Amino acid sequence: MRKKMKLVLIGLEITIILVMVTILYLVMNKTSDGPKTYILDPEVLEIHEEVIEQKQEGGTMHGYMNVALFGLDAQTDNQLYKGSLSDSIMIASINLDNGEIRLVSVYRDSYLNIGPYKGQDEYYWKCNTAYSSGGAEQAVKMLNMNLDMDITDFVAVGYKGLSSVIDGLGGVYIDVDSEEITHLNNYQIGVSDVLKCDYTPVTEPGYQLLNGLQATAYCRIRATGGAGDEGWDFKRTARQREVLKAIEEQAKKTDLATLTKVFNDCIGNIYTSIESKDILALIGNIANYSIVEEAGFPTVDRRTTGNIGAKGSCVIPMDLESNVVWLHQFLFGDENYHVSESVKEFDKRIAEETSRYLKK
Repeated sequence: MRKKMKLVLIGLEITIILVMVTILYLVMNKTSDGPKTYILDPEVLEIHEEVIEQKQEGGTMHGYMNVALFGLDAQTDNQLYKGSLSDSIMIASINLDNGEIRLVSVYRDSYLNIGPYKGQDEYYWKCNTAYSSGGAEQAVKMLNMNLDMDITDFVAVGYKGLSSVIDGLGGVYIDVDSEEITHLNNYQIGVSDVLKCDYTPVTEPGYQLLNGLQATAYCRIRATGGAGDEGWDFKRTARQREVLKAIEEQAKKTDLATLTKVFNDCIGNIYTSIESKDILALIGNIANYSIVEEAGFPTVDRRTTGNIGAKGSCVIPMDLESNVVWLHQFLFGDENYHVSESVKEFDKRIAEETSRYLKK
């Protein structure tokens, strides 16, 4: 079952494309050590007892595999492990019976319990800080704690990995609007400084081929649309999903030799819980798996934004409990989900810490 569960990781998100390339390479190059691997211990991942019992009793989460996907602002190789913010956080939930995949972007500025921080056992702040503080393990714990999830696997990638994959695929086609051009080029400057390379400005709007640096910069735009539903991190996560779909489209057109070369360019920038020995056993038909729905957390009708004192601008789940109920309905079709006692406690704490800063 674990081998079958691992197979469905292929092709899910920007980082998952790297996994697909890894598989192809390892089959052709048996001596490769593969990506940087770190196996997470389920015993320390803060999976609530209620969630464990529900799965054991054959509840609605039974038969699904849930994977955390992290896109990092890592500027060094060491920051793949810790010390970088996870600017992209996604949960990929895979129905193992029918191959349907649902993606949820967890907004990076969401005000949640991030776990140990600044000498405290529990600290509430922007959820992307969890990866910076404690790496993949703490980031996965954060998702499990706040969302009643059972995640034990992750894939993480930085600027180098994403840019290299897109360049290796010959670029991706994206519809860039006039409002995005200036921001895209400004972000190119910052990313090119990290990657120590030149950049080519985008000069015109419209549907066009973007190279790796341009597409990576496009994923980072968050300045358009104001602070409403189309702005902040909400619009940026939509761009990330747009690039994801474009990468998948290009990857499906690419031959195995080219995908192998892509792996050579980016393998050192993958950090994952997937072991090479498992990956080697995964060659099969991935056409049976498809992304059927995508969304963002917290939902538009259950969130607000505000400056929470010294903690800055955050996305606040106005009711964490109802957001988690919605999440389990969206991912697993559970119309009668009851959250854990821990989520109820976190919900109260979030309200206590944020209510005085929010507009009445």
